[in-house]
Amino acid sequence: MATDIKETTHAVEAASVMKLLSARPQLLALGEPTHGEDTLLDLRNELFRQLVEQEGYRTIAMESDCMRGLVVDDYVTSGTGTLDEVMEHGFSHGWGTSAANRELVRWMRAYNDGRPAPERLRFAGFDGPLEITGAASPRQALTALHGYLTARVDAGLFPCTAETLDRLLGADDRWTNTAAMMDPAQSVGTSAEANELRLLADDLVSLLDEQTPHLITATSRDDWDRARLYGRTATGLLRYHSWMADSSPSRMTRLVALRDRMMADNLRAVAERGPALVHAHNGHLQREKSTMRMGGLPLEWWSAGALVSAHLGEEYAFLATALGTLRHQGVDTPAPDTVEGLLYALPQDRCVVDAPRLATVLGDTRPAPRVSPWFGYAPLDPAHLAGIDGLVFVKDVPQS
Repeated sequence: MATDIKETTHAVEAASVMKLLSARPQLLALGEPTHGEDTLLDLRNELFRQLVEQEGYRTIAMESDCMRGLVVDDYVTSGTGTLDEVMEHGFSHGWGTSAANRELVRWMRAYNDGRPAPERLRFAGFDGPLEITGAASPRQALTALHGYLTARVDAGLFPCTAETLDRLLGADDRWTNTAAMMDPAQSVGTSAEANELRLLADDLVSLLDEQTPHLITATSRDDWDRARLYGRTATGLLRYHSWMADSSPSRMTRLVALRDRMMADNLRAVAERGPALVHAHNGHLQREKSTMRMGGLPLEWWSAGALVSAHLGEEYAFLATALGTLRHQGVDTPAPDTVEGLLYALPQDRCVVDAPRLATVLGDTRPAPRVSPWFGYAPLDPAHLAGIDGLVFVKDVPQS
């Protein structure tokens, strides 16, 4: 069987990846089983360079705040700001401290220098303005949408003034109170002001859609796309805050599902402007339902990848990443009866595996699920093999 398994592997290169797919997808999703390891991010960077140079990809989308991502996009496309400022303000979740992320942004800016706009690389964050401890105020997105429309649409069509929005929003710390994540009673998400803001946000998004022909002509498609992002983010945040205030047993399921839904909406918008490499945790990009336990309760919901795949079909492709060891986190050599153990026995330090073919080779041989001693690493679920277009395997991941 070892020989048969070896025949499913290829070099981790854009050309090898494309041979696994029936056609070039609009969204090529590369997952990772753990965050914060520059070895995996360096591999992502190299694959993106090859996709740019060989396959015409022009965008990379990362699991980072979509609003902050605009800072990175402005820098790589037009040189706005400095690299230090961008790394500090353009990423969420602490991703700006990564040397590999810094190198990616530096390379994209250098690539774009002197190129015409249609050939420039673009950056997108596709996560909502959310952290594990809570959610951002909808102020930035809502006021940006209102400001975009105010400059271009007749005032008589507006559902409210900027002053009304400011009054209803109130102080931002009402929205960002971290205690609300565990205590619904501390959330403002179902207050009278929040309910009115949800209606106004919906009206503003509707006005944006109604005025599309005029707005694209009066500004640009890029500006209009950015305004749509403001609208998606404002309505998504208000919906998220509303469920933070809910005390039913479904509360946490709805919150994790809403986050992935916001991700999926952003990814579908990214797909509209051309082929993109997407990078995030495997769990956000898989086609199967996601599961976890939180507060002692089992949660189950559809991931962003599952939602996007349902809409885009073959225009979405998913490469999961699995690894052999992560010794600095206590993840040692995998057991030989796991998928990771079977691949660890091969001579390659890294490879991309034809996952559906590997599932066929294994046949009735059911690999054991790997158990991680560290919560921050999610092993591959062997039952997912057939639903993965390719499996990137990295044998050993040294400490970054």
